[in-house]
Amino acid sequence: MGKRRVTMADIASAAGVGIATVDRVLNGRTRVRRRTAERVLEAASRLGYHATGLIAERVAVTHPFCRLGFILQKESKAFYRALRSAIESAAGARADTRVSVEVAFVDALSPEDLSSRISDMSGKVDALGVVSIDHPSVTSAIDSATEAGCRVFSMLSPLSASVEGHIGIDGRKAGRTAGWLMRRYLSEGEVGILVGSHRYLGHEALEVGFRSYIREHAPDVQLKESLVYLDDAAVAHEAASELLRRAPDLSGLYQCGGGVRGVLKALQHDGRAGRIVYICHEINAASEGALLDGTIAATIATPIEGVASRAIDAMVLAVQGRQRKPGTALDFRIVTPENI
Repeated sequence: MGKRRVTMADIASAAGVGIATVDRVLNGRTRVRRRTAERVLEAASRLGYHATGLIAERVAVTHPFCRLGFILQKESKAFYRALRSAIESAAGARADTRVSVEVAFVDALSPEDLSSRISDMSGKVDALGVVSIDHPSVTSAIDSATEAGCRVFSMLSPLSASVEGHIGIDGRKAGRTAGWLMRRYLSEGEVGILVGSHRYLGHEALEVGFRSYIREHAPDVQLKESLVYLDDAAVAHEAASELLRRAPDLSGLYQCGGGVRGVLKALQHDGRAGRIVYICHEINAASEGALLDGTIAATIATPIEGVASRAIDAMVLAVQGRQRKPGTALDFRIVTPENI
């Protein structure tokens, strides 16, 4: 007796859907959610269904495939690990497109490493989202990737290179908001500024916005020269420690970038934690604890899930030729001890 022929009912049972759903996928009658269609295809393939090839064709037609790449900064940072997870979740949630995601991390602010990674990944994906410092080598790599047909987007920090669009907050507006917050606490005194890197145009915009607001609305606040800490917690600790040593009367501190743990350590070691108005741009376990104990007055947070979903949407649409710009800047969030 021959092997029993696999039926649509078998596929439906294996995929955990109804027979009508299998029929819709097989015959393309109405749109079926991508994940559901893929479960039907996987079940048909596993069971050896005679029309598996046709189902695969239907899925390919109704749910086109898109390869997206992302180059993020240090994997050791909780922010970028969370961003990777958010990107993967946003890609998996697409109902109309099958999206594969490749995420790479770059551990040093090296133009050579970044440009090499851009050149390598751009040949493997349809669109590329990049978190990068601004540098001629990076611009050249992006230009080459664009000429080869890869759609490139900047993320979090803008780039001077010609890209399809930028996904992130408005840095100057966020910097002015930080200035507004600082003014609520101080009307005079010395305020220090820590900048991750002026090669990050986003960090530069934060500093410009902060200085602009203080200059206009708090003329008696003395802003010190900014210190660059390469967006690294260990270097941030050294920079903050040196600033505190040189400025015994420091009243406020504004940090543009990550590495909050290093600054917290410096403030605690100096003994002025909670006595200096400290405003930053990072939300993690350390900063939340510091908000609660008063070491941080407020932080301005970038919406990680918003960056991820906006990036996936913009990149898919660009690949499909339906849209070329990701729209307006994302809204940021002011976090205080009362709304953690």
